[in-house]
Amino acid sequence: MESAKLLKAVIENSNEGIITIDDSGIVETINPSALRLFNYTAEEVIGNNISMLMPEPYKSQHDEYINKYLSTGKKKIIGIGREVLGQKKNGSTFPFWLSISEVNYENRKIFTGFVQDLSKQKEAEEMLRLYTEELEEVIRERTADLHTMVKRLEDAKDNVTKSLQKEKDLNRLKSQFVSMASHEFRTPLGSVQLSASLINKYAEKNDIEGVHKHTLKIRNSVDLLTNILNDFLSLDRLEGGVIEPHPKSFNIVKFSEEIIEEMQSMTKQNQNIVYQHTGNIGTVYLDPHLLKNAIINLISNAIKYSGENTFIEFNTYISSDKCIIEVKDDGIGIPEADQKHLLEPFFRANNTGKIPGTGLGLNIVKQYAHLMNGEITWISKLDEGTTFILIFKQ
Repeated sequence: MESAKLLKAVIENSNEGIITIDDSGIVETINPSALRLFNYTAEEVIGNNISMLMPEPYKSQHDEYINKYLSTGKKKIIGIGREVLGQKKNGSTFPFWLSISEVNYENRKIFTGFVQDLSKQKEAEEMLRLYTEELEEVIRERTADLHTMVKRLEDAKDNVTKSLQKEKDLNRLKSQFVSMASHEFRTPLGSVQLSASLINKYAEKNDIEGVHKHTLKIRNSVDLLTNILNDFLSLDRLEGGVIEPHPKSFNIVKFSEEIIEEMQSMTKQNQNIVYQHTGNIGTVYLDPHLLKNAIINLISNAIKYSGENTFIEFNTYISSDKCIIEVKDDGIGIPEADQKHLLEPFFRANNTGKIPGTGLGLNIVKQYAHLMNGEITWISKLDEGTTFILIFKQ
């Protein structure tokens, strides 16, 4: 008696749907988990044919499955799990995994079905498929950009025959580019490959949190690849003289506040960007596109090379004859010996370790500043932080 009570309690509290039917397909018992899946009450199901929980063609074929088994003894549906569709009370369908066991009970045969909802797993699989398609499209586009840039570098080589030094410089940049691209692409692509593999395992376990975690890693890796390619493409356009400044008057305060709103979402845990403007004048005459790219580059570096729970100071100052923009962090700082090479393309300080980067950002900022008749300078001390300063004449 106690064993029967225990068995009933296990079935009633099981997270898996459990349904028993007789050899005519009539439902004899159904536990709460199965009732929740199909949105019926026990009274609505017990005593009816199990086919009421199935859409076509399963509904019409169900009795045929049982009859074939009873007449031939071939266990095509017994002991082997399979994926089928269930039909809820409102007519909607959902996928589930069905395992059936035959039980001889009181001189008759009953069949027990174990039902496991696959809806979340299917959603995760569809999410993975969409993310994979999106990732493949981004990689195709970025690869095309990369091929275009490499082609331009090859074309540039043919056009510098007048100067042997320029040819040597170009070859050096190409070598650095290949080395940097090979190194910087390997890490995010490896992360994408690993996360894509792990997503499949989490999807099989219906672990939606794990799926979201690794899809986020894939997105972050794609963003990193995009930033790397954008740096390479910006350098290529600058070296080719394609970029020209288009200055206009705009409000530096509103402009800066919009940048902070955009960049705050990219900060580490408890990192905060603090902005302050000094001066009675709020209008500047510069190229807003080039200036935004330069400031974003400097703030991105401050975020990257600073730790959690830190402040990043972003200040603007306008007087009658100049505009000064400062970005200050409390990060790792720049070794004194490395500072003389800081604005060279592909250069990275020797204390950056495994922090990702192309070594192109500050060179690009310098060239953007020069296009707007400005300059870049800095103050830095190892392990105490760095302040970058952009100065423009008004």
